[in-house]
Amino acid sequence: MMNKLLVFQTDFGLDDGAISAMEGVAFSVDLDLNIRHLTHNIPPYNIFDASYRLYQAINYWPEGTTFVSVIDPGVGSTRKSVVARTKNGYYIITPDNGTLTHIDKFVGLEEVREIEERKNRLKNSELSYTFHGRDVYAYTGARLASGTISFEEVGSKLDPQELVRLELFGCKKIENGVMGQVDILDVRFGSLWTSIPYEDFRDCGFEFGEDIQVEIFHNDVLVYSNTVNYGKSFADVAVNEPLIYMNSAYHMAVAINQGSFSKVYGIGVGPEWKIVMKKA
Repeated sequence: MMNKLLVFQTDFGLDDGAISAMEGVAFSVDLDLNIRHLTHNIPPYNIFDASYRLYQAINYWPEGTTFVSVIDPGVGSTRKSVVARTKNGYYIITPDNGTLTHIDKFVGLEEVREIEERKNRLKNSELSYTFHGRDVYAYTGARLASGTISFEEVGSKLDPQELVRLELFGCKKIENGVMGQVDILDVRFGSLWTSIPYEDFRDCGFEFGEDIQVEIFHNDVLVYSNTVNYGKSFADVAVNEPLIYMNSAYHMAVAINQGSFSKVYGIGVGPEWKIVMKKA
């Protein structure tokens, strides 16, 4: 059941009128909508970040919330526009470009429909090809969140298995430890969030207070190697000291207490950045 909550995520930033235009379209559908924002600072064109940030936030919203995620380097092309209903009752409106990857893996998709743009598009926007966030996604999201249309009226059903998916490295068990990928940053603080789930890390027998060998590779070249303390929180180590901890997404992370691990050691994110945690 829809709850009139509509949450926007984009890579548009806040430096121009794009987000305001999306809000205006939504309120033109229903002034009683409750519009909120996940983030508009996704790095431009970064579909992986968009997928992860949805996964990071979605489960903390009330059931029935509608999300509109517009990171759309293929805008105006033949890529599909879809609405997905998750197994736990959320709705996500987005291009079919991989944005649903983390939700599919960690939350689960119940049903997906392709947006029928002849019916679900802002009136008189047919000649606009580069702002589907306003003309299609915000408009359809508002109509769905407000109950103006039902999920079934969005368009025809799609096979969820046919959606575009990004490759997720996941976690690999190795001798005396685990290997993962540096998926994303805790951006403001420069902490490394990895693809290693807490359960897999725990199963290696690591204990709080233990020094763990951390190795980071860029394109298989070792760029960082040190023993790092495993703590519950940043206060478990001295200022400017590194630590391993479980982040808010229940995956393992590496940080510097009151510093930026990413900046200090020049560590990036993505498939070319692998991280190993093993017994020292």
